[in-house]
Amino acid sequence: MSRRSRHNTRSTGKKIFWIFFSIVVGLVLIGGAVAAKVYFDFSGSIKETYEAVERQNNEEETRREAPVDLDKKESFSVLLLGIDTGDLGRTEQGRSDTLMVATVNPETKKTTLVSIPRDTYLEIVGRGTQDKVNHAYAFGGAAMSMDTLEKFLDIPIDHYVSINMSGIKELVDALGGVEVNNDLEFTSRGEHYDFGPIHLEGDRALTYLRMRYEDPRGDYGRQLRQRSVVEAIAKKGLSLSGVSQYQNVLGTLEGNMRTDMTFDDMQNIALNYRDAFGSIDSLQLQGTGFMQGGVSYQRVDEAELQSVQAELKKQLDIKE
Repeated sequence: MSRRSRHNTRSTGKKIFWIFFSIVVGLVLIGGAVAAKVYFDFSGSIKETYEAVERQNNEEETRREAPVDLDKKESFSVLLLGIDTGDLGRTEQGRSDTLMVATVNPETKKTTLVSIPRDTYLEIVGRGTQDKVNHAYAFGGAAMSMDTLEKFLDIPIDHYVSINMSGIKELVDALGGVEVNNDLEFTSRGEHYDFGPIHLEGDRALTYLRMRYEDPRGDYGRQLRQRSVVEAIAKKGLSLSGVSQYQNVLGTLEGNMRTDMTFDDMQNIALNYRDAFGSIDSLQLQGTGFMQGGVSYQRVDEAELQSVQAELKKQLDIKE
């Protein structure tokens, strides 16, 4: 079954969201001309990151009668995508190396975050094939990824945020590096990582994120490292030194992050949904490995999938 853990306000799930919204929240706490400058800088940067998606319009399979209304503080979901392009000379569309779906419920003051293995075998909506979930992005970008996971999880996917691997590297460098607690000593791509607290800068952080073959836990171990780096980025970003470097951070996000959320959306979430990040349920969707045509996949058991679906529907106030 899925691994479930409830965290306090320092939870990994919460920090994932604060990577994107902490600067907006800071506007409420900063006064005067400085706040105005940050406000206009941030709003301008978010305009650069905005990228709308064209979803498939299938009325028989729609999960909402109308788009989610953030002004009414309705529960919503976000697909978080880490894209394996923008580094190592890669310039193609890329695939989604990291996939997480979050549901945010302001009434229950709770967020549920589900990590989805990139090798999960499912139907690629709009493609008519069964394949790895991370191939959906390569075939049809964020829209196809949203449609695919909407059908797989049987919930509406309201928004997305994507950042490419080069963006992670540049973001770490913009913050002056981050600190993580490494739970596995290993060497990868000529870089050695000691057990325990270590300091990571851009290139070393990216190698740390990518490693999986030297890890006996495989991709699940890599997902743990990804969450630890995300947490470290958010922690540094929320620190005084991180906020003072906001222009470097904004410059990094402009070139590497894409989302269908507007500045008003982000400001609304940051100001009116804050309490929902106080209690986090983190779920790890578990699959069983199998080979097909010489390619490895992960198949999620039906009971496991239904359990996660039920939890997400509950958080989105969707009745069975």
